[in-house]
Amino acid sequence: MQQEIKDFILMMADNSMILGHRLGEWCGHGPVLEQDIALTNIALDIIGEARNYYAYLAELEGKKEDDYPMLRNERLFKNVLLVEQSNGNWGDTMMRQFMFDCWHYFHLEQMTNSRDERLGAIAKKSIKEANYHLSFSSKWVIRLGDGTEESHQKMQNALDSLLPYFDEFFIPSDFESYCYNEGINPDLNIVKTKAKTKFNEVIDLATLSLPQNIFTKKGGKSGIHSEHLGFILTEMQYLQRAYPGVTW
Repeated sequence: MQQEIKDFILMMADNSMILGHRLGEWCGHGPVLEQDIALTNIALDIIGEARNYYAYLAELEGKKEDDYPMLRNERLFKNVLLVEQSNGNWGDTMMRQFMFDCWHYFHLEQMTNSRDERLGAIAKKSIKEANYHLSFSSKWVIRLGDGTEESHQKMQNALDSLLPYFDEFFIPSDFESYCYNEGINPDLNIVKTKAKTKFNEVIDLATLSLPQNIFTKKGGKSGIHSEHLGFILTEMQYLQRAYPGVTW
């Protein structure tokens, strides 16, 4: 298999793995028990999706599934910058989740037609959960944005700070362009159109204002990350680093 295809699979896996870890940090700290459990379940859903991608690579390369999330340094991770950003408050987390879900759902929708049957199957398995995730985060963005003066301001602050990271999803890397030409990766222009339509619809309902003249932040797909990822990996990889080869 071409390296570009492996890089694409890693990007899909790393996006879900790193965001899943971030969401897991909320476990036991949610605003109410129901939402605490809901967010933990979303984390489990997307980490499960990440495992499917890692398992596919492990079969192709004769490695172990855990080698990919646990034994690489940050420059080898291909996740976008958005998913590694700090949780902040509940509004920050919901806005970050909503942006991810807008890309994730419509990307999976297009990827169900991938020429790679394994990736198509993962997309078909994951899209039902992704649909629920998008509904969940959309409702929270609307509820908080169109809520009290305080909740509205917090959501506006979250939108202002996170929007520069959103477009990285839709800027094709070299490996994504290769995979698109091979019929493996979706057309990101189609994904962008659908995701932005949903995004703008929810932002309007939330009575939020899109900031103007933003500077798009990118680099994650090529391994250039924010300082946050190193701290995430320090925690996530500690056991394997301290006790190499340990099993449960």
